[in-house]
Amino acid sequence: QVHLVESGGGLVQAGGSLRLSCAASGSIFSITAMGWYRQAPGKQRELVAVITSGGSTNYADSVKGRFTIARDNAKNTVSLQMNSLKPEDTAVYYCNADLRTRPTYPTGNYWGQGTQVTVSS
Repeated sequence: QVHLVESGGGLVQAGGSLRLSCAASGSIFSITAMGWYRQAPGKQRELVAVITSGGSTNYADSVKGRFTIARDNAKNTVSLQMNSLKPEDTAVYYCNADLRTRPTYPTGNYWGQGTQVTVSS
């Protein structure tokens, strides 16, 4: 079994910062990519940022220049540093990983339980 556990959400004023962390544990052979998605009330879940095992990153246009994703391959963790937060960043943030549990198994996609980020104006 694989578990992704997020931490670091909370309430912050506009212009403030938060740092989210996610740790993957369990039967993990390799992780291809880890990332963060978010879902605001009444909206579809959307990609925020993703990072590959090689360090390549991709960001949503709405967070470029404000958010930074980082990864520790040895610890199977990913973080999201969020600066200059805006009320429209308010959402539940989900950790996501593409990984293999065995060397011959296909890559599977896994989700964390989500952590609430609320930005007040």
